[in-house]
Amino acid sequence: MAIFPIIDATFSTDAMNSMQVIVTRERQKSLMLRAWILSGLFFMALPGTLLGFSNLMAISTHHGLGSLPAAWIQGHGHAQVYGWIGSFILGIGFYSQPSHGRSVIRIPLACFVLWSSGVAMRWAASIYGWYWRVLFPISAGFEVIAVLLFIIAASHHKLPSPAQDKQAKPRMELWMVSVLLGTAGLTAMVIFNFVECVRLAMGGTLLAFPHALDQKYLVLLAWGFLVPVVWGFSARWLPTFLAISKPHARLFREALILDFAGVLCGVAGWTKVATILLALSTVAIGLSLHLAQRPHGAAKVQGIHPSFPKFIRLAYAWLVIAGSMGIWAAIADQHGGIWGASRHALTVGFAATMVFTIGPRILPHFAGIYGIFSKRLMFVSLLFLQAGCTLRVLSEPLAYEGILPFAWKTLPISGMLELGGVLVFAVNIVLTFLLGRSALAHAHA
Repeated sequence: MAIFPIIDATFSTDAMNSMQVIVTRERQKSLMLRAWILSGLFFMALPGTLLGFSNLMAISTHHGLGSLPAAWIQGHGHAQVYGWIGSFILGIGFYSQPSHGRSVIRIPLACFVLWSSGVAMRWAASIYGWYWRVLFPISAGFEVIAVLLFIIAASHHKLPSPAQDKQAKPRMELWMVSVLLGTAGLTAMVIFNFVECVRLAMGGTLLAFPHALDQKYLVLLAWGFLVPVVWGFSARWLPTFLAISKPHARLFREALILDFAGVLCGVAGWTKVATILLALSTVAIGLSLHLAQRPHGAAKVQGIHPSFPKFIRLAYAWLVIAGSMGIWAAIADQHGGIWGASRHALTVGFAATMVFTIGPRILPHFAGIYGIFSKRLMFVSLLFLQAGCTLRVLSEPLAYEGILPFAWKTLPISGMLELGGVLVFAVNIVLTFLLGRSALAHAHA
């Protein structure tokens, strides 16, 4: 008879040990996510936005690119897309993967060190020219290895087989297809970057990609990586967050096909065809996501500012503007102003607005915290970002193309507004992580 209490005690001990292991792994994943996010915030605020603001001031002063090194502009873009957006996406990607023994911390940590070091080395080499023939290929190699580690870790997550489901559900949901296409774009992007960095190190005279090649690289970076990843996460989260219907499957697939075809045409140098395809994809994805649909219920805005749904829809309006301005640029751009405005509408108006809006909703919860530090700061950061982006997109074509010289004076103002929005966003996220759960006791008004 005494054997049953012994068995119960053994079972209870095993269950407790198992639970403790699970809790430890989740804590490690949460800490790792915080490291990725804080690193992304650093690259966003200092090497990214602050350098971009400095570049913009120089451009406005000289009424053009003038003597501003192309490496500075490319270094700013690298810090923003790789250092900020890339770090956020890799961090969330690792956090979302199931735990597998010791790999829960080793692979993400190795990836984090390689990725952050690679971005930092590239920034230092681009801005200061330190041993750039050595640092360029090393930094690009680190980034390639980091992405490969991410893919290896993700491959451990097996999808359910349709044979296991009598109802024969789809093997992979559309949002996952979109994210995987974005991951493929990320892989192509880092390989492209590595090859060109090696080429520059071996025989280049300037520490920057040639203009024509850089234009193709930007298409791959923006429309091959950023756009499909954001679309995928939008399809996954927005129906719940905005209380709208799930994406229209056919339109979503058509948007992905148009985007993929546009990227291929852009990389091939067929610019006008590419811009038309990409612009059509922005319309298709907006219709697919039902963003104009009347909500079925109340939006999920617990712990964030109630303006959340409006800024989500505004972000996708910026996406359509970016696509439309791309067509205009392919036809009429002479001095880079229309192209610059189109890219700014995409990277800041669309991508950054989505991060500033979705980030406060999901990042605290992923890190085990129940809400953002301040709803008001969230709104202020978005307001500054929108004001700055609007002024920048309006002013850049007018200034660069010589339509309205006074627009050169408004460009620095747009930069100051965006820098202010970035810093407020960064402070709000950092305070959320530092204060943890006590954030709920503070400015939730």
